[in-house]
Amino acid sequence: MSTYELGHQPWHIASPAARLGEAGHDVRALDLAVEPWRDSDFDWAEAVGFSVPMHTAMRLAVEGAVRVRKSHPGLPIAFYGLYAAVSCDRVVGALADLVIAGEYENELVEWVTGPSRSSRPVVVDIGRMNFLKPARDRLPPLESYAHLQWQGSHRLVGYVEGSHGCRHRCRHCPIPSVYDGRYRVVGLESVLADIDQLVEMGAEHITMGDPDFLNAPPYSRELLTAAHRRHPQLTFDVTVKVEHVLAHEKIWSEWRELGVIFVVSAFETTNDRILAMLDKGHTTVEAARAVEILREAGIEVRPSWMPFTPWTEPDDLPSIFRFLDDNQLFENVDPVQMTIRLLAPEGSLLVERFPSDFDHYDARLLTYQWRPQHRATGELADELARIAEAASANGEDSVGTLESMWSTCEDRPVSATRRGVTPPRLTEPWFC
Repeated sequence: MSTYELGHQPWHIASPAARLGEAGHDVRALDLAVEPWRDSDFDWAEAVGFSVPMHTAMRLAVEGAVRVRKSHPGLPIAFYGLYAAVSCDRVVGALADLVIAGEYENELVEWVTGPSRSSRPVVVDIGRMNFLKPARDRLPPLESYAHLQWQGSHRLVGYVEGSHGCRHRCRHCPIPSVYDGRYRVVGLESVLADIDQLVEMGAEHITMGDPDFLNAPPYSRELLTAAHRRHPQLTFDVTVKVEHVLAHEKIWSEWRELGVIFVVSAFETTNDRILAMLDKGHTTVEAARAVEILREAGIEVRPSWMPFTPWTEPDDLPSIFRFLDDNQLFENVDPVQMTIRLLAPEGSLLVERFPSDFDHYDARLLTYQWRPQHRATGELADELARIAEAASANGEDSVGTLESMWSTCEDRPVSATRRGVTPPRLTEPWFC
């Protein structure tokens, strides 16, 4: 089993490894984020599964499958995960015998165990299932992954998932094309057992990797409460939509007491017209209110951004930086966030809703191509990417880098308002 998941131990290897092990199969893992590829690692295998929970993983899986087909031509290959069904015309047959999107574990075990490994080449399954405690002994140690940087120390981080899918259908998100507004809980017993073993491995902080941790508020509260009761020293981060931060305003003080120290929230842009096109469910004013609510509870927000879309206007980037300044968020944002461009994979609700704004589908890049309606924004995207890349290579201060980006957008020198604090952050500067 091979995977690529930025910044954390791959749950989508550990969980199916447990299920396959229970069914009597020997499972070995390769995490391409931290381990080298060796063709000889596949000599013992009777089948290979590529975990593809994200865009980058799918692109690497395609490359990996090409290598496996070359080095081990008869070896059956499956792609499984959120992105598995992307570019099926290119993948199925040529690179994979089976792709499974959604809740893949039962189908994966059936594929490995059954007499035929290619009777249904494309499976989309969002049925309910029972999950075991993930088999993390197959993976590299926590020291190999992102750490929590907080209060002058670096702390080992564990990653769990309490649910899959999402009750919302944001048009730029790949999840609705598979789950279509539904979500599935993993279950308290499995998640808590996983947290127990992560603590035994040295974890002091847990990332709750659900697409939105407040899809099922009673379940989420019960999970956090139980985890805190068993491990009161743990801290947590969760991912929550702006509209859920506002709708559940009264929970945050309690959740801070339970150990939540920061919330990842997809702000995306400060252009309300584009937010409506994305069907994000919030406005810029509401995003500012979410920052205020969380800070009043003692919780930091780490907003994620997607500044560049076909509809981005010339003043949108300066507007985002002004928003950061007005809400004193410069210490909370990684510069790479200011370079993110919209990805529109197969099944994208955006392409379905606004087809004339997209060009052809690029099967190599796994996205529909698009051109900015304003030429200046395309040039700005290239310049900000250059600044971020150079700053990262030189180890420059993130706030200083953001100031350079802002100055470029405004075409004049600017200075960010700093709070003089170092908010908690993971050392892998990426949100997916």
